[in-house]
Amino acid sequence: MVDWVHFEKSRAELGPGFIRILSYFREDGAKSVMAIEQAMHEQDTVALVIPAHTLKGESRQFGAEPLAEVAEKIETVARFCIETHRFPDELVPDVVELRRLWSRTIELFDKATNPLQSRAAPGGFGRKVANQGFGRI
Repeated sequence: MVDWVHFEKSRAELGPGFIRILSYFREDGAKSVMAIEQAMHEQDTVALVIPAHTLKGESRQFGAEPLAEVAEKIETVARFCIETHRFPDELVPDVVELRRLWSRTIELFDKATNPLQSRAAPGGFGRKVANQGFGRI
């Protein structure tokens, strides 16, 4: 779902601004997903292109490749359909999948960046650690 090596590389490169930029991704991505869903509902092919393109690029920045791939498919098919003057009904399952991937990706990003969620993980705070070694003979 997330390429964590790429995610951590972005975190290192962006440094102190990482959390702020990730929050922009959260806001912009949510708007893009809603705009794509609305465009499908309104059968507005042109309105699919920009939010799909934006979501694709931002997702790749953070290593969310499955999300980026679905956004890219929506963008590509929409561009083709604009040229052929038809609405891309075949994208309905992809738009549904986009919402699922978006939600799951944000959930994973929250777990990776929120210290409170990290501590709540199994084996976290309060768990007895076996074989501590320090002070033992």
